[in-house]
Amino acid sequence: MTSFNRSTSRRLKTLTQIPSVWEGDRRPMSSSPTSDSDSEAQGECILWVDGSQGVVRGMDVVSPETGPEAIVRTLMRAMEHPHSPGKPARPQKIVVKDREIQFYLRGVLQDLDIAIDYVPELPLIDELFRGFTEILENQVPDLPPQYAQVLHDKALALWESAPWEFLEEQQILSIEINNWDVGTLYASVMGMLGMEYGILLYRSEDSLKQFRAAVLQDDESQENLEEAFLKQDCLFLTFESEDEMGEDEMDDEDLADLPISEIEPSFGNIHPLEGLRSVLYEEEALTVFVALESLSRFIRDYHNQLDTETFPSLSRRYRISLPKSESESIKPLSVTVSTMPQLAAELEEMAGFDIEELEMGEEDLADFSSLRDDLIPEDSFLSLGVISWEMLESLRQGVQTHQAGEISKVGDGLPVILIQTSRPKAKTVIENILAAGGLKAICFNPGADPFDGDRYDLGLLQTEDDELFLFGEFLDDDPTHIEARKKWNQRCKNTKGYCALIIAKGLTGASRGNPKLRDMMALFEVRSRSPQDLGLGTLQLMPQL
Repeated sequence: MTSFNRSTSRRLKTLTQIPSVWEGDRRPMSSSPTSDSDSEAQGECILWVDGSQGVVRGMDVVSPETGPEAIVRTLMRAMEHPHSPGKPARPQKIVVKDREIQFYLRGVLQDLDIAIDYVPELPLIDELFRGFTEILENQVPDLPPQYAQVLHDKALALWESAPWEFLEEQQILSIEINNWDVGTLYASVMGMLGMEYGILLYRSEDSLKQFRAAVLQDDESQENLEEAFLKQDCLFLTFESEDEMGEDEMDDEDLADLPISEIEPSFGNIHPLEGLRSVLYEEEALTVFVALESLSRFIRDYHNQLDTETFPSLSRRYRISLPKSESESIKPLSVTVSTMPQLAAELEEMAGFDIEELEMGEEDLADFSSLRDDLIPEDSFLSLGVISWEMLESLRQGVQTHQAGEISKVGDGLPVILIQTSRPKAKTVIENILAAGGLKAICFNPGADPFDGDRYDLGLLQTEDDELFLFGEFLDDDPTHIEARKKWNQRCKNTKGYCALIIAKGLTGASRGNPKLRDMMALFEVRSRSPQDLGLGTLQLMPQL
């Protein structure tokens, strides 16, 4: 049995001993079988109460697996740092209703001159626990118990279908339900940017438009954004990481990179007069179930048509059977899901998506002649490096997209350009390269800014349709880049001009800057081309008017 250090015993004995009897006990917070298995209600509560003064001196909630030492830790806090209005002291006597606790405390506290007695009842603690139990059992669950599991399953099924990979937030789907005082819901899919994932189900088209307009107008004011957020009228489903202990690390993690076992769906409601609540009542739960089921079927049926550059006009009716309920049996509902290309165009116009903006750097540099910069996302991570021949073989087998080349395995490995971005953006880059017929070459070409005299080494990708895309601008006198280019040139010489482009996901995750094999989505094995091969000369920066 663990005992106090002598110094601890001496410290506790300096506390004033008061003529009080303290009650102590440890018991489950709730015995209700309907309690949430992940909630605090499944823990055990340790209480120390001064029976003479009728006040709680110490309280703690621990897991059932925690050993008996926790009772002593809480008792020490009750003596040295009691809850208000108690003052530091040690009791003359302690009573418990558990023989094991009694014998354990007698052994641990034997040097503190405290009597430890057994009693069959602890009236103060019994009364407190009755109150705790009533509070816990009267709490409204986040979801009606009869629908909780089916909603959870529907949400994870939707997560696996990943509609945000091909639907943008402004590409709204209408879901006509006509039940529970709900006419049509307007579904907005979040997630293409790799930040927040979920579905917003607006109860009116006006609420959706008003929120969009408010966000665009007040994008610099956090206070106004919060007000606009709370003025929405919608039901929602969002996805979060199940592991909330690593919350700081999760700020940089893309949920799409996590296994489904670590994804946890959350449901709720937003209304201008209610604000936000993470609870769905029965009719709301049924409404969300119907919306998710019909939305999942629509995405399954029209995945290929939706995964295009244009937002097509589509509509389909479904008969949705409702989950069984003990209270009543409801007949299947007829639900119509439709795309809303006209509304999507209106929202895009509000956001200014129809205005093409070409920016080549922080200083609003203009386009180089015969050069495009709309292939590689601006915030991508870029590096010039090398992969070993063993890694090359693994990568050839592991990536979804592979453009092969006949490479001589000479030297320490294959020179590569690595571009890492979010998964949706990586997917778009790959699709655009394939749409151009594939990748033809990786090039470096000199560039110059005649206004400030800077000279650049421009990284270029040439597609099979002979378009040139900028992937990087490097100052010509940057020592780090100079060294990287020397190694690049030597390795390309070893491989007789062969190199590769790797497109990877995970920019916002833990593998940022060092993607693992599972993060790599495409490998394009191509030839390198010299400035002489391109014949472009030095590309001059022209002013943007």
